[in-house]
Amino acid sequence: MLGNQQGKSLRRYVPDYVVYDLETTGTSCKRDKIVEIAAIKVIGGKATEEFSSLVNPECPIPYGASQVNGITDEMVAGEPVLRDVLPRFLEFVGDLPLVGHNIISFDMKFIYRECREVFKKIPDNDLVDTLPLARLCLPELAHHRLTDLAEHYHLSTAGAHRALKDCQMTMQVYEELGKALAGAMKQAKTCPRCGGILELRNGRYGRFWGCSGYPSCRYTENA
Repeated sequence: MLGNQQGKSLRRYVPDYVVYDLETTGTSCKRDKIVEIAAIKVIGGKATEEFSSLVNPECPIPYGASQVNGITDEMVAGEPVLRDVLPRFLEFVGDLPLVGHNIISFDMKFIYRECREVFKKIPDNDLVDTLPLARLCLPELAHHRLTDLAEHYHLSTAGAHRALKDCQMTMQVYEELGKALAGAMKQAKTCPRCGGILELRNGRYGRFWGCSGYPSCRYTENA
């Protein structure tokens, strides 16, 4: 569960996993703090257990962050600090893969930073990021935010931007993506350098194909 190296990034459906989400004081993984952690344990594609906790960030929550997630200084004033919540979260996760939307670029950076500070090690769980999976399975969508995917699958977005609700949406989206993934993988373009999946992206000069292994592999080609 804790080690010196990050787990593998998986581009497939797994039936047993923990989907999780964070709410934070901002978007900087270097400066901002976690104010809420939630997770759902899924076994055989079915939710079996939930974890949810507000976190006292020991600093004021910016107005802009509260406007997004609805979490205020008053709400977290009597809540535990992260060093007390983090061990319980990691115990809940165990060795299961972690699933989340945009977790590789966002959530995991917060978790890795805090675990290095508290434990001097990081979680080595494998990771499934639903953002690149959605881009692979649903290239026709203009945007692949979690709410866009939920609306595409006719799922409720009420309560979005609170951690547990976002976990519920992500789980439902991942289960839907799992149904489409087998067909998408057969039709997927592969990277000639590393064998990874090429994803259709929007760039400054229009759409292009980029390797899902970025930044390790920076291969691109015109769409």
